[in-house]
Amino acid sequence: MYLIAICVVGAIVLIVGIVRMKQLRNRRELENYSIDAEELHRLLESKRDIVILDVRQPLDLLAHSEIIPGAKRIAPKEVMEQAEMIPRDKDSVLYCTCVSEKTSRLVLENALNLHFSRIKFLKGGLAAWKEKGYPVEPYTTPFHLDTAS
Repeated sequence: MYLIAICVVGAIVLIVGIVRMKQLRNRRELENYSIDAEELHRLLESKRDIVILDVRQPLDLLAHSEIIPGAKRIAPKEVMEQAEMIPRDKDSVLYCTCVSEKTSRLVLENALNLHFSRIKFLKGGLAAWKEKGYPVEPYTTPFHLDTAS
């Protein structure tokens, strides 16, 4: 009886370990598609044609009603359902306010699976941008407070 319990616990630990290793590997791979606030600011200052997409969840936008100047607000749900909202012919940068960049990473991963290649996420999101003292502007466009992900 104890042997069976030990084997079951061992199998569970092994499965959890494998899943965690895969998550960490995927996270590291996505780092290749990141940009920091300084680099994004330099690109914008050089007048480079770049699309900035604010992909925050509606409740996050409600809590922090500001946006990077020139950014286009797109609900993550919409982007996931309609990937054509992301231009294929221009460099794009996604950002959110999740500490782990969860929303940006999910949208990025979906875009990469659909063979988008000119897309990155902003490391640290809006908080990193603001921490550097870069400008934000009030977000005043009405939006639907859809809390379903």
